[in-house]
Amino acid sequence: MAKKQFKAESRRLLEIMINSIYTHREIFLRELISNASDAIDKLYYRALTDENIRFDKDSYYIRIEADKKNRTLKISDTGIGMTKEELEDNLGVIARSGSLAFKKENDVKDGYDIIGQFGVGFYSAFMVADVVTVISKALDSAEAYKWESKGADGYTIEPGDKDSVGTEIILRIKENSEEESFEEYLEEYRLRSIIKKYSDFIRYPIKMDITNRRPKAGSDKEYEDYTVEEVINSMVPIWRKNKNELTPEDYLNFYTEKRYGFDKPLKYVHVSAEGTIRYNAILYIPEKIPFDYYTKEYEKGLELYSNGVLIMNKCPDLLPDYFSFVKGLVDSEDLSLNISREMLQHDRQLKIIAKNLHKRIKNELLNLQNEERQKYEEFYKSFGRQLKFGIYSDFGSNKELLQDLLLFYSSYEKKPVTLAEYVKRMPEDQKFIYYASGETIERIEKLPQTEAVVEKGYEILYFTDDVDEFAIKILHNYQEKEFKSVSSGDLGLETDEKDKADEAAEKENAGLIKYMKELLAGKVKDVKVSKRLKNHPVCLTNEGEVSIEMEKVLQAMPNAQDIKAEKILEINSNHEVFAALKDAYERDKEKLQLYTDLLYNQALLIEGLPVNDPLEFTKNICKIMT
Repeated sequence: MAKKQFKAESRRLLEIMINSIYTHREIFLRELISNASDAIDKLYYRALTDENIRFDKDSYYIRIEADKKNRTLKISDTGIGMTKEELEDNLGVIARSGSLAFKKENDVKDGYDIIGQFGVGFYSAFMVADVVTVISKALDSAEAYKWESKGADGYTIEPGDKDSVGTEIILRIKENSEEESFEEYLEEYRLRSIIKKYSDFIRYPIKMDITNRRPKAGSDKEYEDYTVEEVINSMVPIWRKNKNELTPEDYLNFYTEKRYGFDKPLKYVHVSAEGTIRYNAILYIPEKIPFDYYTKEYEKGLELYSNGVLIMNKCPDLLPDYFSFVKGLVDSEDLSLNISREMLQHDRQLKIIAKNLHKRIKNELLNLQNEERQKYEEFYKSFGRQLKFGIYSDFGSNKELLQDLLLFYSSYEKKPVTLAEYVKRMPEDQKFIYYASGETIERIEKLPQTEAVVEKGYEILYFTDDVDEFAIKILHNYQEKEFKSVSSGDLGLETDEKDKADEAAEKENAGLIKYMKELLAGKVKDVKVSKRLKNHPVCLTNEGEVSIEMEKVLQAMPNAQDIKAEKILEINSNHEVFAALKDAYERDKEKLQLYTDLLYNQALLIEGLPVNDPLEFTKNICKIMT
């Protein structure tokens, strides 16, 4: 029996196949099972077009058999089989696909999808085997043939021994090396796990003999092993079933089986899309935040399937960072895959799917917000921060998509509210959406800067996350209403008698204000008589884009660039402290310096900023007391 050589280009391609194309060796089983499924599909298609062929689905299956003693792994199917010529054409020339040729020759229409179209998956077997034997008997053929190869050196074809139609692939598993254990591919548990991972939703049963233990007859102390044939795969994936057939428990069980989380999902979405790109998806919005969610170790992404075969365990391109909490999967027949089926050949289809999913996720979150507010608030506690990062990132390109999902604590409602709810109840004379920033709600409620806005009866949104102000700066406005910090230089409140009195006080005490500004040179940009303070003597406000809270966030970052807010010290001209300042200005400049320093440090403490010189500050307090 003469050995035949692979064509020169095929030999080189085979070497690349074994060493480079596939990332994980375990992929070989996925490829061989997919080829077996193709073979049964071809017989099924023939049965649809040839009335002489009877297709009984129960008689068609894929079988996996491991023989540890002889170090062989057999993958057999009851599909259409191959003739001697097909063995020569399909296996003797690498990258010639019998499946692709079958589709073209038979004009296979949508709905009868053949998985393998590149003709290279079979050769992944050489990653784990040093000898590969194929015994096949084709439909309408009286003879069976055996193809055998040890790799790039070539192959042989001779008559084989097989009575039934179908194909057997027998791998002689390589000996272990220092770097890798190949015998794991003969272990029952390992084969089961690979099948469940990649081929769980192949449409035909994948059978294996499973070893179990039971007590020996007549004994409760001795046990014996026995084998039973089991179907390993689920076959019909949940996402391809009619939604009417499924219950909430089915979706919950699937979430648990796939180990998407240990919690109970707040919401699930089942998508079946037809059109330019066909795909099915099941998405889950988790209830609880994963322990590693805000760490570098967290991996976002959905499982990606092509015709029920797992292609990527986590496809990051399907989810933007702001929706990275979503779990689930996508299955599409229309993906363009590279020859290893491990990566996408190009991402146009994926971008379309991703864009549609983003809109769907937003709509589902809005439904949750409107119909089950308590659940939405639970979700927001875990993942609201990520939504705000989504507005801030990418120069605000996603703000229109995300702005309606935001919640902020309201001074009016004493609970989280949406921006739409805030704007809806704004008085006609209110120009801005007011907000105040601080570490906690309790601290914000005590801020002196809120007094004027509260007196007007306007609602204030409380920002307690470090990303809040950055996101709002990007958002800038909502429904044509601009955001305004209670600490900004101009609050935009209507001028009243108090404003006129404050302006008069500033003119009357221009010398005092100028002197205090000189004393605080380098610490504040300006000193002003306040138009916002009612009961407190002093506060800090800011001008420009960087607020005091933003300064604190930026200063806490690694490699901080000493970016600071332009601070204004505002003094309440109606407070008794102001009278003391006027008296000190006229009688005792040294005492005025002491008062100015104390007021400035008091304003810093109110803002949660560090006092520049704590020792000097305590000495000044002692001076006042004595």
